[in-house]
Amino acid sequence: MKNYKFIAIMLVILSFMSGCHEPDELLPSVSRDGINSITATFADGTGLFVGYLTEGSNEIVIPISYYYPESSNNQVTELQLTNMRVAANLDDNVIVSPALLYLDLTEENSIIVTDQVKTQKEYIIKGEIRKSDECLLEEFKLPSLDMIGVINEASKTISLVAIGNLEPALAELTLSYHASISPDPTATALDYNSDIELTVTAHDGTTKNVYTVKKEVPDKLLYGIRSGSAKLMFEKQLKVDCGITLDNLTGGIAVTGDYVILNTRTANSVYLNAKTGEKVGEIDLGALKGSLINFYNTADDDGNVLICNLAPNAGSFKVWKLASVTATPELMIEWDGGVPIGRKLSVNGSIDENAIITAPILAAGQQIARWTVVNGVLTSQTPEIVTMSGLTKGWGTNVDVVSSSDTDVTSDYFVASYSDNTFAWVNGTTNAVRKKLDGISANYIPNAVDHIKFNNAEYVSLNWVNSFTWGSSDAVWLLDVSSDVNFEGNLETKTCNAVIWESLRNVYGGKSVSPAVANGNGTGDVALRVSDDGYFLYLYFMFTNGYVVGYQFDCIDM
Repeated sequence: MKNYKFIAIMLVILSFMSGCHEPDELLPSVSRDGINSITATFADGTGLFVGYLTEGSNEIVIPISYYYPESSNNQVTELQLTNMRVAANLDDNVIVSPALLYLDLTEENSIIVTDQVKTQKEYIIKGEIRKSDECLLEEFKLPSLDMIGVINEASKTISLVAIGNLEPALAELTLSYHASISPDPTATALDYNSDIELTVTAHDGTTKNVYTVKKEVPDKLLYGIRSGSAKLMFEKQLKVDCGITLDNLTGGIAVTGDYVILNTRTANSVYLNAKTGEKVGEIDLGALKGSLINFYNTADDDGNVLICNLAPNAGSFKVWKLASVTATPELMIEWDGGVPIGRKLSVNGSIDENAIITAPILAAGQQIARWTVVNGVLTSQTPEIVTMSGLTKGWGTNVDVVSSSDTDVTSDYFVASYSDNTFAWVNGTTNAVRKKLDGISANYIPNAVDHIKFNNAEYVSLNWVNSFTWGSSDAVWLLDVSSDVNFEGNLETKTCNAVIWESLRNVYGGKSVSPAVANGNGTGDVALRVSDDGYFLYLYFMFTNGYVVGYQFDCIDM
């Protein structure tokens, strides 16, 4: 139900990224009728479905997924529609009568909308169970040939980057939920040396897309992300979808090529499919499980997961490494520095090759602990202590620091800190703030940052956390930091031209779930990763007690 699926996200995309898909509104954004949208959930608060106004009538239809969750085979019944929680987004001073709460959407429900000048209009609300009309081919691989197809959704082509002759091969692919494909390349080894057409049919049996698989090398843009390429891959609720039941303890995400790994203190780590967000399994952390032991996690460029404790609360500072989701944790770093450290940990590069690892020291003095890995070897268990300057208030517990290089310790680094309520670009030679953005409202908590290089450009992502069940939005930003020319202004007032993508949504944090849960520690995380073929940039973010979300960008010259 692509046209009617409620994504519930306000994407404020600058002209550079103006092509992103947003959900359809019930009425035009400037409404003369006072009612802007109608949404429904099941009685227990799960599900989220958006209504639409039937053209030429006063009938509002709320399409309900045939299966819920859509990834399951759990068929929605008429009985479930008899007690749906319905809500309306209204203009100021607009009244709906009778008041909306629970409706039987198997029937026609009459409401009267009274606008600001007391003009009344009647609407009829009803629901319909519908099979999905989504028919996307979202991922295409030829494992035996070690190839990943580059999908151009606009032209419905799948490019196989190859020069020589290809042997017939079976494919692995991801389709829209409950869609089918013909011919089925997962069942029959096809010859991809010539163009092959694959027809994807939606669950409704009618809607179709035809994709052409081509052996070719698609061109890349000369620089950076393609305008309009932002694509929401998934949004998953930590409790309902990922099975995480503990509040306030999920604080870190580690992203490998295949998985997004969620670290929850005292519990095994949950890992999700990096493209679909579906839960795949759990990592048995054994003795590492503890409120102060598996405190945070991150990952390097080669998919090694790093897990750290909180020191000195849990003794000396330790960092364990996991080579895969099935590997046994190995102690990599142990440092008895006697300082508070371990709420955040960043790595640029690969610990199998070269890397710079940074962790902020959580005390006055604006200090950072920094380790280096050269040719796969940690140079010292004892870190270099770097003292920076330029943030008036320093930082407390909500801070994150990342280097912009995997080899050069004099390279610049980036600091997201709540104490100054700003985002800073720090000179790696002098360790003084080179530039910083204007301060933002104290209602926001910036506490996570990541850096990556993609298609001859450099990007950072950072977050804002809303720790309450009311008020300001959670937010995630993607900024171009290839040059500091545009690194100025204010993110809150949208006067920073370095911003190329922004996601604001009141319902990604703990205030979105039912019942709402305050983000007691004001935590969340962001992570960036580039696909092995260099065509895609992936952005992942998580808000504690709320959602984990995945976005895809590309650099394909279309």
